[in-house]
Amino acid sequence: MLENVRMAKPIPLTIWDRGRRKVHQDWMDDGKSHYESEPRRSPTQWLESQPIFDWFVAALQRSRWSARKIQPFVEKHRIDMSEFERVDYRSYNDFFIRKFRPGVRSFPSRDDQMGAFAEARYFGWTSVKPDQRFPIKGHSLCADDIMGGAELARAFAGGPLLLARLAPVDYHRIHYPDDGKTAHSDRIGGRLWTINWRALQNKPDILFRNERHVQILDTQNFGRLGFVEVGAMTVGRVAQTHPLDRPFKRGDEKGYFCFGGSAIVLFGEPGAWRPAADILRNTPEAVETYLKLGEPVAELVKERKGSAQQHPS
Repeated sequence: MLENVRMAKPIPLTIWDRGRRKVHQDWMDDGKSHYESEPRRSPTQWLESQPIFDWFVAALQRSRWSARKIQPFVEKHRIDMSEFERVDYRSYNDFFIRKFRPGVRSFPSRDDQMGAFAEARYFGWTSVKPDQRFPIKGHSLCADDIMGGAELARAFAGGPLLLARLAPVDYHRIHYPDDGKTAHSDRIGGRLWTINWRALQNKPDILFRNERHVQILDTQNFGRLGFVEVGAMTVGRVAQTHPLDRPFKRGDEKGYFCFGGSAIVLFGEPGAWRPAADILRNTPEAVETYLKLGEPVAELVKERKGSAQQHPS
């Protein structure tokens, strides 16, 4: 099956770092497969997209042996471990799902500002149109396909959208963007292709095929949200740490991705909110905007301020 396949080349991605106010190339040479731009042509991608490979990697990353990789990784990528809880990590996966210390990150106090639900690289649109072709060549970011059904996605037709990509070096815990409750939860899909936008140009069905957790969140200030956690490249497990039957508060931990790269797609109701200005400015240029957890990622549109939906009872 893999004979005569031309190797796909990993390509860096351009990032605008809001905090540092500078553009840089996103690249990890020890995670090359995450940056491959042509998944169909990559024997590595074909192998790593298989669920059985994911199970094998998961077992390795949970082993005591894997803990020896932690310190070299920290030093190579200059991770500031003072930001995280002081823990004796028993495996590489324990390190991968490390927690911030209390108070290291904060969410907006203003009701009309949405905080970044992941420490990640963001694309955003005020309204996803049926003929929109970026970042997926030949396809729109269609809520019907990504969420797995037209009925579930009906509320988000023509609404705003945020696409967040997490790299292996990132904090991989997910947080709620606002107060609210979970109205629906499901798990669909099964494969685990890489999630970067260049790969989406060459294998456009990734967001419609990868394993993903689909939830509908009824929020106090931003209305109904479609929250889709997409597994990618050795991430077959998305752990939900907050009980689905309990209300949540802005900034509460929602869950986490296990080892690898991953993504989150957030859908909104038409006219409810819009992504932050720098995200909207950078997206048409194929430049992702890097945000820390809790930094403003979106805001209510002016007409909706003062008339935000109330917290569901």
